[in-house]
Amino acid sequence: MNQPVTRHWFVLIPRFNMFALSGLLEPARVANYLSPTPLYSQNFISFDGEVISASNGMTINCEQPPSKIDRNDVVFVVGSWGCEHYNNTKMLPWIRLQSRSGVRLCAVEMASYIFARAGLLAGKLATTQWSYLAGFHEQYPDTIVSEQLFTEDGLMMSCSGGGSCVDLMLYLIQKDHGNALAGEISDQILHHPVRPGNTPQRKTLGRRLVTLEPGVRAAIDLIERNMSEPPSVPEIADTIGISQRQLERQFNKAVGCTVVQFGLLLRLQHSRVLLISTDLGVREIATASGFNSLSHFAYAFKKCFGRRPSEYRQAWPEQDTTPHWPGTLSKFLETLKAKNDLKQSQK
Repeated sequence: MNQPVTRHWFVLIPRFNMFALSGLLEPARVANYLSPTPLYSQNFISFDGEVISASNGMTINCEQPPSKIDRNDVVFVVGSWGCEHYNNTKMLPWIRLQSRSGVRLCAVEMASYIFARAGLLAGKLATTQWSYLAGFHEQYPDTIVSEQLFTEDGLMMSCSGGGSCVDLMLYLIQKDHGNALAGEISDQILHHPVRPGNTPQRKTLGRRLVTLEPGVRAAIDLIERNMSEPPSVPEIADTIGISQRQLERQFNKAVGCTVVQFGLLLRLQHSRVLLISTDLGVREIATASGFNSLSHFAYAFKKCFGRRPSEYRQAWPEQDTTPHWPGTLSKFLETLKAKNDLKQSQK
């Protein structure tokens, strides 16, 4: 007996991430390959034209969205750069209609902004790509945000993008057709281990492919949870249950800089996200990032990123062909380590 075909509708937002889309497409394609009859079909639709460009310049031909989606189908809204400001007047009513009709919906990567703007995430568990999560939470505090690979809250799903899309699709295939098929697909595409949705998005924090000491990981988690009111080093050590000297030694060994230096860097990265993803004023962002004065914030920001905060309000300006990232976390940490090593050698 033939199993019913589940149709996947991919709503493509300009500058979407092709890697994320491929992660959704390939497991379903392999499921069809391994099955006697097709299990899934795909349709690409868009509210922004017939040909939509990904962030890497590749294009996909799209159809006009149908007025209504079957309740057995799944709609994936695939968005990346620019979704924090995307506000298509046709898109939002359409996605609300599908939600009211009981269709399963998934916001992929930055598309969580679109779902939140449509009013679909109030009181719901959701995620987005970790580097934008702070800005998203600041803008939509009624959403329960979590830095994890993907979420499922009733018929509403969200996915952080990148490789997590493979894990999400394998999870959906497992729900539809069982563990055995999902396992065979993971073997075919060499994706091991298959990660559950609540797996944290980040592992290395810019320190190569290494595992951080538990005390260092706990200290970083504490700093990240208290951006607006950064705890002192003694407070951090007391909270995580180790001595200040032990904390500093472990931190320098694992990260290459002091706890204070790393905390400052994280708060500056936090402020950068707020600048590009919210409409908060520079003074408000300085306060939300734990700076007591605007002048100190402006000085530290320019020293780190080479630009004033007011000059950094767009992650990917419309006139630029590609986005510009102001350096990786690992590069900043290497620079800090080099400065610290030089100071030690001069003593």
